[in-house]
Amino acid sequence: MAANRTASRGSALGNGDLAASLIVIFPLFLAYEVGVMFSSSVNGVDFVTRHVFAAVDRDRERYLLVQLVLALGFLGYVLYARRQRDFARPQVMHLLLEAAIYALTLGSFIVFLMQDVLGFVLDGRAAMALGEMGEAVVISLGAGVHEELVFRLGLMAGGAALLAWSGMRHGVAMCLALLGSALVFSLAHHIGPHGDPFQAGVFVYRALAGVIFGLIFYFRSLAHAVYTHFLYDLYVLALGS
Repeated sequence: MAANRTASRGSALGNGDLAASLIVIFPLFLAYEVGVMFSSSVNGVDFVTRHVFAAVDRDRERYLLVQLVLALGFLGYVLYARRQRDFARPQVMHLLLEAAIYALTLGSFIVFLMQDVLGFVLDGRAAMALGEMGEAVVISLGAGVHEELVFRLGLMAGGAALLAWSGMRHGVAMCLALLGSALVFSLAHHIGPHGDPFQAGVFVYRALAGVIFGLIFYFRSLAHAVYTHFLYDLYVLALGS
């Protein structure tokens, strides 16, 4: 994923090319939108699926037809972009490799910080209930796409932009938005009828993950954060099974 050369370091979106990121994560979005129809759960911050499903009167066939139209439209765009040489596959492959490296090292780093530095004792199986592999993939897709759109693009970037607009220095605004979005990200996993029971260690664990996802979002791109989050959750679920 090439950095947006027109973006400056003063932007709440960092150096990432937002338009390119949205294109690259669209396949994950489509995969989740289809997979959730065959899953027992919907991501807690997924407002898109609920509204689309309601718009088609909760008819599964019409809902899947909408996703098919979106998929064909996306495929048509990619073919057009490749003809115009605007779609760089090697960059996408580099993004996936980078995200995989982040995902594999993220868990080890946070566990080391939590247990060896902060002294918390973590139960690796307490963070998330597990189902079949297909269910795990859908859960990971929903977390990667919708949680990054809401907490990083919405809360972090949007919050930093509002703070900067109010006159706060960019660096201070970004730090506050990063911390605030990470705390809300962690808290969101403990509220609602399906939220996890509150445990200080788990809360701090997720908050640290939110900070790291935020740093990846800011210094790399939204797509890097989404793919890292997806692969990280999938990795954790696979280990737990």
